[in-house]
Parts: sequence; C-alpha cells; structure tokens
Amino acid sequence: MKIATWNVNSLAVRLPQVLDWLNTHRPDVLVLQETKLTDDKFPGPDFEAAGYVSHWFGQKTYNGVAILSRRPVTDVVRNIVGHEDTQARVIAATVDDVRVIGAYFPNGQAPDSEKFVYKMAWLDAIRRWIGEELVRHPKLVLLGDFNIAPEDRDVHDPVLWAGQIHCTPEERAQFQGLLGLGLHDAFRLFDDQPPKPWTWWDYRNLAFRKNQGLRIDHILVSDALKPHVGACTIDKVPRKNERPSDHAPVVVDISLES
Repeated sequence: MKIATWNVNSLAVRLPQVLDWLNTHRPDVLVLQETKLTDDKFPGPDFEAAGYVSHWFGQKTYNGVAILSRRPVTDVVRNIVGHEDTQARVIAATVDDVRVIGAYFPNGQAPDSEKFVYKMAWLDAIRRWIGEELVRHPKLVLLGDFNIAPEDRDVHDPVLWAGQIHCTPEERAQFQGLLGLGLHDAFRLFDDQPPKPWTWWDYRNLAFRKNQGLRIDHILVSDALKPHVGACTIDKVPRKNERPSDHAPVVVDISLES
C-alpha cells in the first residue's frame, strides 16, 4: 500500500497539479491539507474520474482536509472525536484494515500568541484521541502537515530557527508525545535518507532555490506497521511547478500480506 500526504495550499489553484501527480504516481491513498474549499466546492467528480473515491471536510478560505483512495473506504470521521473545534483539520478513514488519519496541525503563529495556546490544546487532544484509536486500530498511519520540525536536523538553520514557531521545545515535546504512543517517524526508519530532507520552503527570499526549508510534513506508523515499511520519500518535483504549493508530497510504501 502506497500512502501519501500533501499540503496543497488551495485545491482550487492546485487541482490540475494534484490530478497530474495522482496519474503519475498512483498512490493507494492520498490525504490533502489546506484545501481551502467549502464542502459544496470540493471537486469529487474530478477525483472519481481519476479512479479515486474521495471524502472531505472543508472550510471557506482556511484549513480543509480530504482523503482520496483507490480502495474501499469505511468508518470516515471528521475532526478529533471528543474535542470541540470549529476548524476543519482532521479526517480519518479505514482503508482495508489500516486506519488512515490525515491532519492539518495548527501553525501556532508565535510562541507568545493565543494561536500557540490553541495549538498546544489541539495537540493534547489529538494525542489523547490517537491513543484511543490505536487500541481500536493497531494498524494506524497518522500523516499530514504537522507544522513541527522535530529535531535540529529537520531545519536548514537550527540557530536561526531556535525557539521560533515549528521549532519550540513545547512543540517538539508534543511530537515526542505522539511517538510515545507507539508511533514511528517513517522517514527516520531509514539511515540512507538524503541530507536536507525538507518538505516546506517559504515562498519568499528564493527559499526553494536556496534549499532553505524545514521538514514539517510527516508520516507516523504504528508498531504493527513499522516492520512492513519499505520506503518513505519526499517528492520535491511538484515544488518546481509553476504556481506550486509551498509543500512537497511525502510518500510511504507499506507491504501488507493479503
């Protein structure tokens, strides 16, 4: 099973790019973040024509998530169960016997802001819920735009970014809390990953051309799936497109017995 995540930063703008990427790579599942579309505007028929069933959870102008699958999907859930939230950030579904949870983690704006307080509360809530989901679904994948660079090696300039949003000790502790549930950073399961493995580059200051980015898009796999992960890669090619998203897709390959 090939499962991918991509923050498309406006599906209305990037739909042709997403369809082209699906046609080229044919993942079994793709989760999207920052679709920035209300539910009535979601292009479900376009994905159906490409061979994907789609489920979505939208919001005007901001946020918005979706899950696309070439395989049957069941038990779709929107947002964190038991956590009241007006923002469309989470969509989960079972594909075969794998629980796939796609999430757009809050940005947090700045460590001294109200949005950072919201982010910490949201992270507490999703950690609690994921713990519950793991009991029900031992084969689980949590993936999306986490807006957290877990370690200094996930940042192009750790000194410059020290203590800034995405890199604060509080955010990194929350990421470790997710791993403490029995999840594993699929990208870090392999020692031969390329250096400077960024997934996001600011649109400003020629950041992509200078390769000044962060690794903030992640795929976490459960204990039950960890032995079956064959590869985890970052596809930087779409970042070279005209009018690209500022994020690159991340893909995990999982070998499951039928």
